[in-house]
Amino acid sequence: MTSRCSIIAVLGAPNVGKSTLVNRLVGGKVSIVSPKAQTTRARVMGVCINGPAQLIFVDTPGIFSPRRRLDRAMVASAWGGAAKADATVLLVDSKKGLDKDTRGIIKGLKKGGGGGHGEAVLALNKIDLVKKPLLLDLAEALAGEALFDEIFMISAINGDGVDDLSAHFAGLAPKGPWLFPEDQLSDMPERLLAAEITREKLYLQLHHELPYAVAVETGSWREKDDGSVKIDQVIYVERASQKGIVLGKNGRRIKALGEAARRELEDILGRRVHLFLFVKVRKNWAESPERYRDLGLDYNV
Repeated sequence: MTSRCSIIAVLGAPNVGKSTLVNRLVGGKVSIVSPKAQTTRARVMGVCINGPAQLIFVDTPGIFSPRRRLDRAMVASAWGGAAKADATVLLVDSKKGLDKDTRGIIKGLKKGGGGGHGEAVLALNKIDLVKKPLLLDLAEALAGEALFDEIFMISAINGDGVDDLSAHFAGLAPKGPWLFPEDQLSDMPERLLAAEITREKLYLQLHHELPYAVAVETGSWREKDDGSVKIDQVIYVERASQKGIVLGKNGRRIKALGEAARRELEDILGRRVHLFLFVKVRKNWAESPERYRDLGLDYNV
């Protein structure tokens, strides 16, 4: 059977479910998920096998009106991912509908921001949260944009319609060699994935207390003789008061964060993990060029 391969960019406004969709398509954890907007900061490739086709879904940062340097870098990364893709899927939160950010993305796609080639598909997500008449009205309004070749209605959280979306892209995939080994789910290095898992736990446990400006960096990664791994990570915050929030009373919060991250890392890595977390204050960490380099973002956008 002739092999096929395709790169599909997943675009959308913040918090529409892009990472949840990519994880569902791949069948494993490759992107972190949290209620906080702009959780995804860099492009992540999730690899899915569908028959003879290898589908590489690019989970991109949410596209919105940027205000800060990090915002601009993330939005540029998202459009860059679309420009290099064979096809694009625009994910829309059915409950939010056609909001300002989604209108801006559609405008950008029409101008060729998605590379100007390949098929553009619309996926209406979270259909389980919207009544059918409203869903059909939204689909009709977006179809009127004359941009999308197909429209899918899905729920990334429970999987409804996701197999149909995957099969569609598998049918479109051009002939060519696979770009990744069959058992590889993502292009993300383990060190970066480990840092992302810890950042996810921070957002999940401290969604309201902790502001967006927090970073996690994997320092040492030491393989032990018994097959386990010892990982040291640093959590960077911008103010001393934020350090206290992360640590919690008598260190209880950081202990709970470390335990949650360690358990998930053991599931992902398939071995025992010894995780040690440290918190440091670093003002304006988001203005540090090396942070952008680590995330694959362009500091000078």
